[in-house]
Amino acid sequence: MTKPAMLVLEDGTVFEGVAFGAPGERSGEVVFNTSMTGYQEVLTDPSYCGQIVAMTYPLIGNYGVNADDAESRGLWLEGFVVKELSRITSNFRAQTDLDTYLRDHGVPGIAGIDTRELTKRLRTAGAMKGVLSTKDLDADSLIARARAAPGLEGRNLAETVTCDKTYQWDNGRGTGVSPVKKRNMAETAVPHSPRVVVLDCGVKYGILRRLRSAGCEVTVVPASTGAEQIAEIDPDGLMLSNGPGDPEPVTDVIETVRSLIENPPRKTPLPIFGICLGQQILALALGGKTYKLKFGHHGANHPVKDLRTGEVAITVQNHGFCVDIDSLPTGDVEITHINLNDQTLEGLRHKHLPIFSVQYHPEACPGPHDAQYLFNRFIELMRKA
Repeated sequence: MTKPAMLVLEDGTVFEGVAFGAPGERSGEVVFNTSMTGYQEVLTDPSYCGQIVAMTYPLIGNYGVNADDAESRGLWLEGFVVKELSRITSNFRAQTDLDTYLRDHGVPGIAGIDTRELTKRLRTAGAMKGVLSTKDLDADSLIARARAAPGLEGRNLAETVTCDKTYQWDNGRGTGVSPVKKRNMAETAVPHSPRVVVLDCGVKYGILRRLRSAGCEVTVVPASTGAEQIAEIDPDGLMLSNGPGDPEPVTDVIETVRSLIENPPRKTPLPIFGICLGQQILALALGGKTYKLKFGHHGANHPVKDLRTGEVAITVQNHGFCVDIDSLPTGDVEITHINLNDQTLEGLRHKHLPIFSVQYHPEACPGPHDAQYLFNRFIELMRKA
């Protein structure tokens, strides 16, 4: 038996469909993702905290879900929207189906709506607040709740998704990394393993796997960890992770990064690599500003140009905020990468310190691997330091 569900936007648009996943009602910012595959990685990406995600690819769920492809310890999004939910799960790695997976994690879904129309509306008007409900199907009351729901701006969502305590990452032991992934990410033998501290604002497992597979000793610390605590670990490098929402309210992390730049744990400057939210936090720590994009970048097909080499990489992106290019201190910061779709900032580096960042996801998971060389760049900076 199918049960009805409804998705409404704050502008009064109503989409009626079929419920799947967990019953209930959730509100959040509605965004669209253009990836053709990788829905499980999307579901488990902490960067989607506070959002209802619509997939533009029309058929979702056909290869099921497994423990290997999770990118965090849970599901963080508010709701999931698809055109057609596959009734068949066919993959030798599948352990359960998408419907069951969402239900087990308490996330509601809606299928059978026109996701093309939804995407067009979000592209035209921008990301909007919405409500996905399987229990209250009164459009007027849902629209009122959508308009009253909190947005992403001004909220520190990093403190919601960060880890509870410091831990060591062991390349996936105990997290269900498949033998295939382990073979493809065999650890590199290095004379001295660089010690990397990852400041967890919502880190994806793919980043940790990539660091560990390159031979790094990886220590993950909560977002609330201060500069003095990080200095006690005596790291060779600092990774600023991805994460959800607005970077400006994450003031404790910004201050920690600023302190580590101005007063590094050793006599030499501390190498720092920022990814996605990590780039925004780094820019704020260096004196820059950020702003909210109209509908964000969410997908695995965004072209980014390296301004130093002229090369173009197809990148994985998931962010709704961006660094303001004009706000950066030009005497200290150099722009390194630009998005070819809208000319927004995609990468920067410090001119005098071993510090750089990118707005996209070089670890992919899912998506193309064009940008994985950036991890090697980080390791070289640590070795030189």
